[in-house]
Amino acid sequence: MNRKLLVILLSLAFAAMLYAQDAKSIKVSGYLIDNACADSAKDLGARAKDHAVSCALMDSCETAGYSVVTADNKRYKLNEKGNGMAADLLKNTKTKKGLKVAIEGSANGDTVDVTKLTEVSSN
Repeated sequence: MNRKLLVILLSLAFAAMLYAQDAKSIKVSGYLIDNACADSAKDLGARAKDHAVSCALMDSCETAGYSVVTADNKRYKLNEKGNGMAADLLKNTKTKKGLKVAIEGSANGDTVDVTKLTEVSSN
């Protein structure tokens, strides 16, 4: 009985270590774009930089979720919480196109579990 419990506990500890290694803390800035437009973009960096806020707020675009595209064209998809934060920011910004943001969170592959999303001044 004790051996089985020890094996189970060690297995759980190992799984937790693997998960902790997969999720790394990141802070990046870039341009917010909806996933529908990002998926169809030929030049993702240029498309994100000039992407209209009004487009990102269209029902089909909002439903697709959002990504942040960095200066080196790396794309970070936002998790469900991040998508909600992005939609709120898009609805309240005065920026008309090329919404620059900073995100913080844990990266899991190409998706970020967002803990903070803020607008960045383009100055």
